[in-house]
Amino acid sequence: MKLDLPNTFLAKQKKLPIKREVQNPEIQESRNFQRKPACSKPMAGSESKGLPMIDMQDFPGQLAKLIEACEEWGCFRIVNFQNFVPQSLMQDMKGVIRSLLDLPIEIKRRNVDVIAGSGYMAPSKINPLYEALGLYDMASAQDVDAFCTQLDAAPHQRQTILRYARAVNELMMDIGHKIGEGLGLKGVPFKGWPCQFRINKYTFTNESVGSSGVQLHTDSSFLTVLQDDEIIGGLEVMRKSGTFFAIDPCPETLLVNLGDIAAVRKSFYYLSLL
Repeated sequence: MKLDLPNTFLAKQKKLPIKREVQNPEIQESRNFQRKPACSKPMAGSESKGLPMIDMQDFPGQLAKLIEACEEWGCFRIVNFQNFVPQSLMQDMKGVIRSLLDLPIEIKRRNVDVIAGSGYMAPSKINPLYEALGLYDMASAQDVDAFCTQLDAAPHQRQTILRYARAVNELMMDIGHKIGEGLGLKGVPFKGWPCQFRINKYTFTNESVGSSGVQLHTDSSFLTVLQDDEIIGGLEVMRKSGTFFAIDPCPETLLVNLGDIAAVRKSFYYLSLL
């Protein structure tokens, strides 16, 4: 799920150094490779292999930690966000997503682009292991309805997608406002910004395990929230040193990543990771 800045806000941001990742298992296929998650159920204030863990119910107490995570890492995990997105809804959405990705190719191709790259992406020569469905603006009930219609979603699937889209959009607005508050910015007008939704699948075989799921890339958006697989890892991000850092799975958390246009004042830069 990605939050994009409107053009009127872009001019106020500084250019970021490019940071990258190897894989992005937002909702990754995990049927064939089973192992225990590297992170057990997180406790408030705990860290996942050094990655900052932000408690969404401990604000303004977490503001300084949030801004430090943005400046030093460019990504962090969040806990205690269930007042926005219940765990039951996250699990229901995973079930819906698997069924959508199992649809025949001719149905998935109905998920056409609104802007380049916003719709269905089939495995390609460049990214042979990667497949994705997409929704341009999950904050728009009309866009969500069109997405469901394109894929012949059943009534219960449509309801789950709509609930999830609303919940995650509200969570992203809250995270954005908290970052703004930490920077001393009040009343940043996030409402109305398009919020893209992508469903990513990586079809690995025994021979391809260890390969990149997609090409190294950055994310052009302001903010991305990843619901990654709770069992299968694979996500890696580049640190300031230029080395890659593995982001292990961690149940009952979400990963928040800052994109290319997330910058701070006073000549500091946020890391751009996706």
